[in-house]
Amino acid sequence: MPEGYCVKCKAKKEIIDAVEEVMKNGRKAIKGKCPTCGTVMFKILGGKAVPPTPAAPAPAKPTSTN
Repeated sequence: MPEGYCVKCKAKKEIIDAVEEVMKNGRKAIKGKCPTCGTVMFKILGGKAVPPTPAAPAPAKPTSTN
């Protein structure tokens, strides 16, 4: 379970119902709730999210010019 800081309880706690999200700037984050008070907790993770790579197009066959 991910751990984050609850602003209301002013303590580090495990995040329950954690869901990984991608923010507008491309960074990953975890969003969930505090197990004690139920306040929304949000933890920003390091690094940028990797976008899914599109399938590579098939190479074109060369045409013979005889």
